[in-house]
Amino acid sequence: MTGMEARDAELKKELDATLHARKELGAEYESALVDSFLEKVEQRLDGAVDRRVRRQLAEQQMVVARDARSPQGSSDSWGERFGFGIVSLVLAVPLSAIGGGVAHLPGLLVAWAGIVGVNVVQAARFSPNFFGRRRTKSDSDWDG
Repeated sequence: MTGMEARDAELKKELDATLHARKELGAEYESALVDSFLEKVEQRLDGAVDRRVRRQLAEQQMVVARDARSPQGSSDSWGERFGFGIVSLVLAVPLSAIGGGVAHLPGLLVAWAGIVGVNVVQAARFSPNFFGRRRTKSDSDWDG
């Protein structure tokens, strides 16, 4: 088994244990069991994100050490945008569950408005003409 398959197997085992505990304890403990399971998922996600960030920082340090290019030059990388989108979608699941569970439809709408907002800001950061307006010479900051 690879590392990813082992982690998936562990997570599946945790989910099975949570579902089994819910059957034994009843519906009154469902909220606590779901919170506990989501906390474990969040810890796994945090660990994965931490590993990726450390790896990317190490890669950037290697690039700087080799004098190939600065880390700021790679801020528009496809991998970073793709990673951000994946993390955003993964976090959307527990945020949707919490928002929908606590405040029903309004909570779900607020959670997704936040997810969409963060992604729009991220997209605008990487694409200055994201909102359809390009700077022209007459838009120069130097003109009065």
